[in-house]
Amino acid sequence: MYSGGSKWCLALELLLLPHLFLKTSIQAGHSEHPVFAVSGSNVSLQISNLPDNHKKLTWFYTTNQKIVEWESNKPEPYYFHSKFKDRLTFDRRNGTLHIYKVLETDSSTYLLKVLKEAGAEEEWKIPLEVFNPVPKPDIRIEKIQEVNNSCYLILSCVIFNQSLNYTWYRDSGPVPKELQSGVLEITIKPQNYSRFYTCQVSNPVSNSSNTVYFTSTCKLALSSGVAWIATWLVVMVSTILGLPLT
Repeated sequence: MYSGGSKWCLALELLLLPHLFLKTSIQAGHSEHPVFAVSGSNVSLQISNLPDNHKKLTWFYTTNQKIVEWESNKPEPYYFHSKFKDRLTFDRRNGTLHIYKVLETDSSTYLLKVLKEAGAEEEWKIPLEVFNPVPKPDIRIEKIQEVNNSCYLILSCVIFNQSLNYTWYRDSGPVPKELQSGVLEITIKPQNYSRFYTCQVSNPVSNSSNTVYFTSTCKLALSSGVAWIATWLVVMVSTILGLPLT
């Protein structure tokens, strides 16, 4: 017969037994380097050191949403119903998950669970971030004003609905780091006059830029596009009116 205290200890041991088993059977997780991709491209997610003695491989899109599962005693993997539909394949030789025509919404931390022959399970996490290509930004002249033989200038670099990095350049190179943002506010003196200012916007997979030009410290130049349109209009008007071109 067990005493009351012995029964309590036995019950506690029985309750803790599954947790102790879980702790010994699931080893610490592994993290792979993040993968960056541009939307519309193809991506391969692969861990660096897949154990040889595995009997089941399972890929997850999130911690509770399975994508594909393969057991070593079955000839083909099983693809779960998911947002990927026909956009992925699984290579059972090395456990690689291939995703085709990735979307921005495919961004997630993917999880590969490896069940070994002995019953222990290991996990690998691979962050995937998908970005849309960066479009060409617009540069707006927010303010341009001559002050004491200098030029007070505010330029804004505009792209909607995207989180991007902004870098401004002038003909001598990048502007000082403390001025780098979506809005460039700068006082230009004759000795540091620049013929142009370029805004480059970027994400981890692409970049784009636009430029404004100056003919003097505080005077904007016509862009090549505007100059071309003006020339085209002169030619058209002269042709219509029958005037000679000079």
